[in-house]
Amino acid sequence: MTFAEKLKSLRKQASMSQEQLAEKLGVSRQAVTKWETDTGIPDIENIKSISSLFDISIDELLSNENASQKKSDYLFESVTEYDIDEPKRYDMKFGGAKRFVLCGYKGEKIRIRLVSDTLSTLQNDFKIKIDDIRKRIDVDVKRMNGVTEATAKEAVSIFVQIPSPYIGQIECAVNTETVEIHSLECDSIELDVKTSHVTLDDISGTVEINCNLDMEVLCSSLNGEVDINQISATSRIHIPENTVFTAVTKGIGTSISYEKDGQQTDRFDTSDSENIIELNGIKSELVIYTGKGRG
Repeated sequence: MTFAEKLKSLRKQASMSQEQLAEKLGVSRQAVTKWETDTGIPDIENIKSISSLFDISIDELLSNENASQKKSDYLFESVTEYDIDEPKRYDMKFGGAKRFVLCGYKGEKIRIRLVSDTLSTLQNDFKIKIDDIRKRIDVDVKRMNGVTEATAKEAVSIFVQIPSPYIGQIECAVNTETVEIHSLECDSIELDVKTSHVTLDDISGTVEINCNLDMEVLCSSLNGEVDINQISATSRIHIPENTVFTAVTKGIGTSISYEKDGQQTDRFDTSDSENIIELNGIKSELVIYTGKGRG
């Protein structure tokens, strides 16, 4: 287990949000996000603080970390990069995957990384096509050699990095167990997904999620709008306590309810907030909750 995985596991076991951990360590939430997504490592003073906070030795905390830095976290990988020099609209279709992670970063390339621990023919079995059409980048992942979507969902994870200075609108289609979106500031993100779990971390703008499965949506913060479009589904969205937002229902037979610490409660949104949670569709329910949730 890498340091990033250990830190995330320890935080969750302590029922802490990234923001709460950041406050205890005296760092920004963005720093915690980088540590947990393996895009940064804390300095020695923060390592000591984490060790003390979770009552774990530094040796145990960092065990196997050096090895993970010397080689990929996965046995097999395929990386495709393309230079970006101006703001673009991104239209991306990925098909099936076990895990999908999309984040912004301070660079000048779109970087798409396919990884697996079991599919040794990964580089030959998947081809990434990137088309630069005026103000738009099209990304399409093609399966080759008879590889099925079921195999992709079982064996392949996809990590996508988009240069933060050049993000306009994003449209993304993927069929996966989990979707994670980190550190993005853009006009809008439209997710056309089949997934049961979505994480939105440090996102500014409008996020539209089109999914007809029951979902658990975890928001580390709410800075804009989250629109959930569903048909005959029941989903839950977690937001930090004391978040100011307005809840809106549209469509036919849609409803929103509220929970705090696993108990149903009266609605706690406000009117006319700039932050919006919207449920749209047909015969769907959404639970907005804070605290630990049920169970």
